[in-house]
Amino acid sequence: MIYALQNELSVAAWFVFLGILFDFFDGFLARILKVESALGLQLDSLADMVTSGLVPGMVMYQLMHEALNETWNFENLLPYFGLLITVASAYRLAHFNISKTHNNHFKGLPTPANAILILSLPLILNHPSQIIYAKFILNPWFLFGLTLLSAFLLNAPLKLMTLKFKSLHFSDNIEKFIFLFLSFVVLCFFKYVGILLSIFFYISISLIRPPKDV
Repeated sequence: MIYALQNELSVAAWFVFLGILFDFFDGFLARILKVESALGLQLDSLADMVTSGLVPGMVMYQLMHEALNETWNFENLLPYFGLLITVASAYRLAHFNISKTHNNHFKGLPTPANAILILSLPLILNHPSQIIYAKFILNPWFLFGLTLLSAFLLNAPLKLMTLKFKSLHFSDNIEKFIFLFLSFVVLCFFKYVGILLSIFFYISISLIRPPKDV
């Protein structure tokens, strides 16, 4: 969060990715050791709110501030629109906490996936070989549109698959294997732009083959 405030967005991105990784293993170990609790759920959501809600909103604010510099009127106010991501993330996490059933799918885009989507932008901008995308990414209309899309996807009534493997049988996890394979390919060929494509594949595969309730 501090790095996002200081406009060190690439550093902030890596710390967010690290936080998401720790969050994944924290939940994984809790399930393995059977030490899940209501308090743990609330603390986990609080950590998610900071890592995957507050920081992405602040990063979008910084990107909008840069994109609107000396171009639009009221440039000191418009970047705050990026914090809509933070508000939408808070609503999603609160709704998840009061949900009585957590099936084998997510309802709407998970906050960590959304954070990865947003935090990929400064990494693309900071990579020498991908600077060609800077003009497109720093277009105010693109950033406004992505903010709205992000807020919508976080709370949309869409069934999106989880990446939990309940077995190692290919037939039981075909969508997950396809997603992981496509993500690996685009990350190898397109580097950080591949992160954006991976999120697109994740949503597309989930919509084409919606996960079933269990």
